[in-house]
Amino acid sequence: MALQHEDTLAAQLESGQRFPFGKNWAQFLKTLDEQKIQEAERSLCKMLRVNDLSGRRFLDVGSGSGLSSLAARRLGAQVHSFDYDPESVACTLQLRRRYFPDDPHWTIERGSILDAQFVTSLGRFDIVYSWGVLHHTGEMYKALSEIAPCVAAQGMLFVAIYNDQGWISRYWMHVKRAYNRSRIERALVVAVHAPYLLWLRWVVRTISGRGSLQRGMSLSRDMFDWLGGYPFEVAKPEEIFRFYRDMGFSLETLKTCGGRQGCNEFVFHRETAK
Repeated sequence: MALQHEDTLAAQLESGQRFPFGKNWAQFLKTLDEQKIQEAERSLCKMLRVNDLSGRRFLDVGSGSGLSSLAARRLGAQVHSFDYDPESVACTLQLRRRYFPDDPHWTIERGSILDAQFVTSLGRFDIVYSWGVLHHTGEMYKALSEIAPCVAAQGMLFVAIYNDQGWISRYWMHVKRAYNRSRIERALVVAVHAPYLLWLRWVVRTISGRGSLQRGMSLSRDMFDWLGGYPFEVAKPEEIFRFYRDMGFSLETLKTCGGRQGCNEFVFHRETAK
């Protein structure tokens, strides 16, 4: 199965059908510090409405840099992390070596949320977390469906999905495709959009007093993730709400991006596990 994943990923990267998320996360880890880790912890606790995660089993679907997994582990959770991209898996392993060496309560592996057999083998968790991942799978609604059985009875599902802005989202779809097609197109995409995504956003955040990005993210790494993040799908908040309502989940917390570019965040609660 691992070899199949490797062959598929290599073909996707070679053909420009996928952004190298892991390489971007590796650059982010060079800037990771205690302040960003604490911000990731605060963001996690705020959305889940808890003070810590002691005694909880936490599944990080698409662990990326590993920062959210690290935050959950520091908050006391027993963590299981996985990602489709081997370089993202390497990033998560790096953080475990750095902060929790030889920790039996933090498991890390490679896997795909689209692999039903793999997902079934994971079991059930008190908290299932996937921030900004499922819309990059190429089969978002299949991924949204596959993640649901991982949530235990009385458990929580925390997902963040790109907001559907209509024609604006379609525009960004073309931008992302161009970014991944060739080096020349990538350079043009960065030259055209970086002033807006970096300078203007920095000015807005400075004036508003919001400071650094939520969850301890980096503005520059976030920019490259946005420009190149492909596959790319979007959904309106009500679509995600209805999807999980029909699967037996109730909405606990909702944080939208106000109709703008970005992710809408949802925390759902499951009364009973089917």
